[in-house]
Amino acid sequence: MKILVTGGAGFIGGNFVHYMLQQHREDQILCVDKLTYAGNLSTLADVLDQDNLTFVRLDICDREGIYNLFEKERPDIVINFAAESHVDRSIENPEIFLQTNIIGTSVLMDACRKYGIVRYHQVSTDEVYGDLPLDRPDLFFTETTPLHTSSPYSSSKAGADLLVLAYHRTYGLPVTISRCSNNYGPYHFPEKLIPLMIINALHDQPLPVYGDGLNVRDWLYVEDHCKAIDLIVRKGRTGEVYNVGGHNEMRNIDIVKLICQELHKPESLITHVTDRKGHDRRYAIDPTKIHDELGWLPETTFTTGLKKTIQWYLTHEAWWQDIISGEYQQYYQNMYGGRS
Repeated sequence: MKILVTGGAGFIGGNFVHYMLQQHREDQILCVDKLTYAGNLSTLADVLDQDNLTFVRLDICDREGIYNLFEKERPDIVINFAAESHVDRSIENPEIFLQTNIIGTSVLMDACRKYGIVRYHQVSTDEVYGDLPLDRPDLFFTETTPLHTSSPYSSSKAGADLLVLAYHRTYGLPVTISRCSNNYGPYHFPEKLIPLMIINALHDQPLPVYGDGLNVRDWLYVEDHCKAIDLIVRKGRTGEVYNVGGHNEMRNIDIVKLICQELHKPESLITHVTDRKGHDRRYAIDPTKIHDELGWLPETTFTTGLKKTIQWYLTHEAWWQDIISGEYQQYYQNMYGGRS
């Protein structure tokens, strides 16, 4: 099969490309990425010369460009990872999130309708469900939990999800959606919690923790997520949503302390900064449906996954040094410089 992967130079998309090239040599992978600040071609540097991978720099909002690509390549499957995904950035500039996450999704699905595909898969997030109270550990997000978004980012992802389901109902487009918990692992952009704390700790710089640091997230090692998407695309039922969770609920402050422990850095580096606007308190996914229907379970414990992630950043310094030396540094200062 020929599989079109959008956002394939980003964090999760890049890991998915690596996973597919390792696990499915029989498939042709067509990787599309706009290469914005979070799309890094060096993420794919060691696989770009493989004969079953083609990279195309293209914005999913570019209707003419997407149609021309479909006309030429005729993909069988489309997996849409392409998205603006950082909540803080969505608060600062919501419009670009609506453009990429909603309009871009519609362009891709229109191309799928025009040229025909076996499956369109939308990679979404548990943030579309809103949040859960810290004092109710018995509550979890299921696929039937009402959407209740908190940020422009999560609202744009929820809007895209609803559009995908509408295209299935109205046009019969064969779609699936996965909603994942917080991913972590190799190639994670340094603005996100875990890589940010690893890199700052390595430089003995302050570790900025929002508010009281008691916000809880369910953490999913990115390779486990890739396996889940592969299963959903090949065996999932069309028109269905599948929650993908890691069974690894952790408080932000405890994660930062674990990173300090692993890197032998003092917890005195931890600095509490002004909380994010509308900061959700707890996310927790119930992945029963994907387990019962497709047999998927997360394989990586948080302790193991965090050690592997830290080791990756220690051995791939050139990758993240290139990122933090440029535009990202100014953004980092804007986000955290005035919060202490």
